[in-house]
Amino acid sequence: MELMQKIEALGESAQYDLCNAGGAPAGKLHASSRSIPAGRSLDRWIYPAAVPGGKPVRVLKILMTNVCDKNCYYCGLHASRDVPRASFTPDELARAFDRLQRANLIDGMFLSSGVCASADGTMGRMIDCVELLRNTYQFEGYVHMKILPGASESHIERAMQLAQRVSVNLEAPTAERLAAIAPRKDFFDELTRPMVIAKRLIDASGGRLAPSGQTTQFVVGAAGEPDREILSTSARLYTDLDLRRAYYSRFNPIPGTALDGREPTPAWREHRLYQADWLLRLYGFGYEDLVFDHEGNLPRKADPKMLYARAHPELFPIEVNRAPRKTLLRVPGLGPRSVGRLMEWRRQGTLRELDDLGKAGAVAERAAPYILLAGKRPPHQLELWDTWPS
Repeated sequence: MELMQKIEALGESAQYDLCNAGGAPAGKLHASSRSIPAGRSLDRWIYPAAVPGGKPVRVLKILMTNVCDKNCYYCGLHASRDVPRASFTPDELARAFDRLQRANLIDGMFLSSGVCASADGTMGRMIDCVELLRNTYQFEGYVHMKILPGASESHIERAMQLAQRVSVNLEAPTAERLAAIAPRKDFFDELTRPMVIAKRLIDASGGRLAPSGQTTQFVVGAAGEPDREILSTSARLYTDLDLRRAYYSRFNPIPGTALDGREPTPAWREHRLYQADWLLRLYGFGYEDLVFDHEGNLPRKADPKMLYARAHPELFPIEVNRAPRKTLLRVPGLGPRSVGRLMEWRRQGTLRELDDLGKAGAVAERAAPYILLAGKRPPHQLELWDTWPS
């Protein structure tokens, strides 16, 4: 198999491993160099990722190999599934990456892999590849490395010395849920243990190792788990392991897998999980602030922040001119940026008009029922909750 065919095959195999919130490609990225064969578009496997400081980078998302000994029922690389298999040698992938990076098509790499024979054997090849990038090709840019299930501490530490970010995919929120969809993975020894090791190494290094921290991913709905379980696990990871972020990938059955025929998880459920996750990471909410339905799921009828406000009428309305930042972030329609602007503007004078919120970047109509401006309730339309879909 020629090099570009391998990139296509192993880029396609990596598409379900998220490195950005929506999984959207970076856009139309043209091969502007003669060193890239005409007619071979790699756009589908190039994704936007944000590095510290917010600068977006174009990341090639690729697998070292799609040969895998695991039997995860939701996965297209299931060990017993008949699919074309391919593998890179460390030198092949390092040379291919250098070629694409010098052609100004990519800025970084997200490197994952199937587990072939042993976790350390496969991770060793991943590490060899990134060492070549760093030492031979003098690449100093962004690398995100996946820590494979069951990797040893020495391999975890070396990956963290080489990469800006590392991640372990939990896939499910509990050991029982994982056993239902990935019986050859051990939730505690193979998945959470590496995350604990990574946290300890980051702390011991003062943040020098993997300076962009670690992340994880859940396959939403594959194991029949409610949102309550997923977000409870995410909240603990944010608190206990300083997780940078969790990714939520809605289950979509793949033909020929053990879960073929199951109903796919609706897109709105994935969206609600991200909204709740933003509240945990960026808005100062706790897990106990989230509102779930009787089945333990986030309701479809309204976003989690609006549901919180409706569940706590005793907290509202809030005076925009006096409330602290943490309190303002509880108001529907206000986010970190708009709150920052409003707090700056109110130092220069009293905010009296609803238009001021819109100019700050807030969704003023959503905020209006929950605020005071100079002691007065702004005009607003009552919410017709009965018109929301259930």
